[in-house]
Amino acid sequence: MEYSIKHGDPAKQRTDCLVLGVFSRSQLSPLAQQANKASKGYLQSILKRGDMTGESGQQLMLYDVPGIQAGRVMLIGLGKQKDLNRKGYIKALTSAINSLDKGHAIDALWGLCDLEISDIASIADMVRDTVTHAEESLYQFTETKSEVKKSSRPLKRLGLLLHDKRHLKSAKKSLIQGKAIANGVKFTKDLGNLPGNICTPTYLADQARKLARNQDTLKVQVLDEKQMQKLGMGALLSVSRGSRQPAKLIIMDYQGGKPGAKPVVLVGKGLTFDAGGISLKPGPAMDEMKYDMCGGASVFGTMQACLEMQLPINLIGVVPSSENLPDGNANKPGDVVTSMSGQTIEILNTDAEGRLILCDALTYSERFNPAAVIDIATLTGACIVALGNEASGLMANNETLADELLKAGTRTGDRAWQLPLWDDYQEQLNSNFADMANIGGKGAGTITAACFLSRYTKKFKWAHLDIAGTAWQSGSAKGATGRPVPMLIHFLMERCGQ
Repeated sequence: MEYSIKHGDPAKQRTDCLVLGVFSRSQLSPLAQQANKASKGYLQSILKRGDMTGESGQQLMLYDVPGIQAGRVMLIGLGKQKDLNRKGYIKALTSAINSLDKGHAIDALWGLCDLEISDIASIADMVRDTVTHAEESLYQFTETKSEVKKSSRPLKRLGLLLHDKRHLKSAKKSLIQGKAIANGVKFTKDLGNLPGNICTPTYLADQARKLARNQDTLKVQVLDEKQMQKLGMGALLSVSRGSRQPAKLIIMDYQGGKPGAKPVVLVGKGLTFDAGGISLKPGPAMDEMKYDMCGGASVFGTMQACLEMQLPINLIGVVPSSENLPDGNANKPGDVVTSMSGQTIEILNTDAEGRLILCDALTYSERFNPAAVIDIATLTGACIVALGNEASGLMANNETLADELLKAGTRTGDRAWQLPLWDDYQEQLNSNFADMANIGGKGAGTITAACFLSRYTKKFKWAHLDIAGTAWQSGSAKGATGRPVPMLIHFLMERCGQ
């Protein structure tokens, strides 16, 4: 969809539909008040009839409003003004965009970006949120469908109307950022939603090469199994032994910052399908294990958004990619493998494979002399038990880095919650036969998984995002969410002063 920033009298805007806000007790938003004045009180007179009171979720479409150039005026209920937050705003936006897309309005003007919302810091954030969530509300995954139902006259253009001219410059910049973030989220969701028979490690490698085409600032390298064997990546390669699909280590090197400046490194778990290996998962909902590569997909989406915005930062994406399947050559419980770092690992559960591919990727990341390393992984079901589907789990060996990510999550609504990474938990990984076990028992599974990874991060500042509960939705709305791309992009924007 096309987006633009506009300023001026709402009554004089030519558009198929002008969207205005109404709070509880028929209280008009600022731009709605302007439109009401131009209509000589027509909007207020309609509200007095009781068809709409401004309660959250209400909509009212008006045609041929006197004094208004727009063909239609859509009034959106926002609830109590003092209670309006990001969640309520996004709910109203999503509902309105879906109605417009089905209601034959090719062109619309959104008059709610001037609202004061308690947990949205600025007009710039409002613009970014509006674009990203408008795109999300229209998202459909159609690549594997033979027939796709489309609106006969879908919404194609959305203008964002501002009340205060002083915000025009920052809003236009935020519009570009919002579109880039939305495209990154879409790329992440598309990769996540693809089935495992299409989205293989080789497919992901091809997507990385495609992303780098005609890009001077992005270079891609893909290591095959022989190259990884030479590097001693025994942990990563042990996971792919049960699969016919060869493992890949995908490295995307974006140089948008100053030459020689230390890069941020994003390491994304790229398990394109996880059956659990010999420690086989239960059958119900196993299809959702195609989403076990969403950490890797978020690295792809973040990289695409950086390219589109041309962020002045050096960023490296590392995606270890494999399948985890049962086979005569697959890992067995009790096997001992040697990681790239030289540390040995006793595999007590072959379904704890994500940490095996991540640990070698983290060791590999040392060569970049990173400013910070963030790994993103659908790592533990325990994270869903602890935090549900609302927040990603965050653990770090550096509090400043953790705070940056937490603030970025709060700013974008893509939130995380920090869990402890105390040495007390490390002893749960003790093994009689290797330097460590790959699981730590029943208690604190999310934390002990991070403790395992922390043993490979001694040489740099590191944070771990467990997105097992936030990377996809189940049930009737099943699908990838694109998280935590918004958080990661905002973190990177803050790092380079954007």
